[in-house]
Amino acid sequence: MSKSLYETLGVSQGASAEEIKKAYRRLARKYHPDINKETGAEDKFKEINAAYEILSDEKKRKQYDMHGDNMFGGQNFHDFANSQEGADLNDILRNIFGGGFGGGFGGGFGSFGGFGGAQTQELDVNAKITIPFETAILGGKHKLSYNSETFDIKIPAGINQNEKMRIKGKGRAFQGQRGDLFLTVEIAPNQIYKRDGINLERSFDVPLKTALFGGKVKIPTLEKEVTMKIAQDTKQGQKFRLKGYGVTDRKSGQKGDMYVLANVILPKVDTLSSKLKELIKNELTGDSDA
Repeated sequence: MSKSLYETLGVSQGASAEEIKKAYRRLARKYHPDINKETGAEDKFKEINAAYEILSDEKKRKQYDMHGDNMFGGQNFHDFANSQEGADLNDILRNIFGGGFGGGFGGGFGSFGGFGGAQTQELDVNAKITIPFETAILGGKHKLSYNSETFDIKIPAGINQNEKMRIKGKGRAFQGQRGDLFLTVEIAPNQIYKRDGINLERSFDVPLKTALFGGKVKIPTLEKEVTMKIAQDTKQGQKFRLKGYGVTDRKSGQKGDMYVLANVILPKVDTLSSKLKELIKNELTGDSDA
């Protein structure tokens, strides 16, 4: 049975209370937001605090040792914490473990008269959904049907494959209480666009005349149609960059780029005039007559 709370503090499952306390203080100093300004340090600090609040409490530790990561829906604690979509992790842990959480090193969970962890886990539901490619990139509403109920959920722009979302109050109901719905997001493939992290890639058609002599080409993007200038002598497969037309980075808020590959469209020979065909034959070099 996986018990990742111990991994969060870097101690063994048989660690003493003093060993847990020492590990906690060391990690709390390392990741404290006033000291560590690196991206993700604050989230790590919250995870460390939460793990210590549980493992330093004899009753809660015994409860966790009995059920392990099943109390987090089978996820390890780090993934569970990251899947809460901005919800208060402390509130969620109060619901799971019940009772009050007592402050700790920068903690301050307060108190809560909740119901026990085993019952909460029975009310929570894990499921998978598949969303359209465009919705994953641009964000928006996605209609979901579950438990004889249809409702809209908000998809954030730039969501990633297998990212988890928590839909509060949409789990199972029991004695006036309602669990949450935990969704694992799958993104449907797209025949036009390919995604590479926060960048997108697609091809676009270029008439032969424009490829040879240069000009302007209109290129559809997921947001709007843009006009791009093409230099003369553009080659098949040549790559161009459209800055800021990629995917939103969930952490920084910055947008990636779109890379577009030229697909030079050759005219059918039968559509050319006899004069032009003869001129092309005379002007182009090659070994077809050799």
